[in-house]
Amino acid sequence: MANPLFRKKSITAILADAQSGLSDATHSASGLKKVLTVRDLTAMGIAAVVGAGIFSTIGNASYQGGPGVSLLFIITAVCCGFSALCYAEFASRIPVSGSAYTYAYASFGELIAWIIGWDLLMEYAIGNIAVAISWSQYFVNLMEGLHLHIPSYLTTDYLSASRGFKEGAASLASGGTLESLTQGVRSGYEAWSTAPQIGGLRLIADIPALGIVFLITWLVYIGIRETRKATNFMVGLKIIILLAVIAIGFFYVAP
Repeated sequence: MANPLFRKKSITAILADAQSGLSDATHSASGLKKVLTVRDLTAMGIAAVVGAGIFSTIGNASYQGGPGVSLLFIITAVCCGFSALCYAEFASRIPVSGSAYTYAYASFGELIAWIIGWDLLMEYAIGNIAVAISWSQYFVNLMEGLHLHIPSYLTTDYLSASRGFKEGAASLASGGTLESLTQGVRSGYEAWSTAPQIGGLRLIADIPALGIVFLITWLVYIGIRETRKATNFMVGLKIIILLAVIAIGFFYVAP
């Protein structure tokens, strides 16, 4: 029973399968056209290393952890460097598609590869949700800065609104005020209180988060040429923003 679950696929077999089924040389009519240049691949690498987490988590992490977060990022970068070296070694030995699934299949066996495959799917799904919600918050703040107000029930997810309303109602019942509530609780309370209803169902959805997910999905769907252009542009914009924050923030450091 254990042997089939942990059976491995040799590197030779993996390369042979790739050559016979996915090789551009043998299936030139149906193979993927190579359009990515070194610059494009470098930009994608930077996009993966300097991910959206720097924008979605740094604020809360700095608030909770203080200046020590800077040291934490350095330690994390070193750990990521070791992980990158491992991936580079795997990619040089097994130069086929499949990422961690293929590497685990050759190293640990089918069961571990199956687990890692599903883990990657959940990782990307959950990670994208967190980034989309964070992007929605930035978008709402931008609109508020332009004096354009979007109703809370269109920028809050249903569960957050429900929890925010319960916590807010409990706080108000005990003598608190809306101003004393945290931003998240107050936003949820307002979303639940002002949302239109159909029957007993309140119409609450984070429209900006849904919109950016659909936009990115459409961009990926239409082809790699458009995707690489958008990636190169966003990576350049990201680097400029980070350098600007570092340069401007340097003058506000309080020893």
